[in-house]
Amino acid sequence: MGVIKYSDQRVGVLIDVQNLYHSAKNLYNARVNFKELLDSATAGRRLVRAFVYVVKSEIPAGEASFFEALEKSGFELKMKDLQVFPGGAKKADWDVGMAVDAIRLAPSLDAIVLATGDGDFVPLVEYLKNIGKQVEVIAFGKSSSGKLKETADEFVDIGEHADQLLLNIRKKAKRYPAQQS
Repeated sequence: MGVIKYSDQRVGVLIDVQNLYHSAKNLYNARVNFKELLDSATAGRRLVRAFVYVVKSEIPAGEASFFEALEKSGFELKMKDLQVFPGGAKKADWDVGMAVDAIRLAPSLDAIVLATGDGDFVPLVEYLKNIGKQVEVIAFGKSSSGKLKETADEFVDIGEHADQLLLNIRKKAKRYPAQQS
């Protein structure tokens, strides 16, 4: 069964920037065109909110202009600092923040687009579908959770739209790592 998309459909877009950034870099040696990604995600529908979840790096060179470009493209930034633990371990994820925002926004939306390939979002997708929301996922098919792709109402593979959704592709795709579960 295909998804239904119509112009009055209220849509929210939540983008896990770190997930997409690393996948684009590792798979295609490229960058994501977030403005085009937003246009693709909304597909002519009524955008209610568009959040990008970013982590400030230890070396902020170029970050300010990237964040400004995201805002000019219509995104609301959700930002946090990179956590560095004793021993050097680093953590930078927004899973809980994205899930809370999706649940909080759900009553105002007909469709929710999650731009991430992270399998940790499967329970969120199941919950949103159970309350009657259409859930679409946009990510890289080669590095996305198989269960996430299966659970979503629609999965759009960025890799299949690389000419539109990626910038600065310098090489054809590298050898792909095994899918995450």
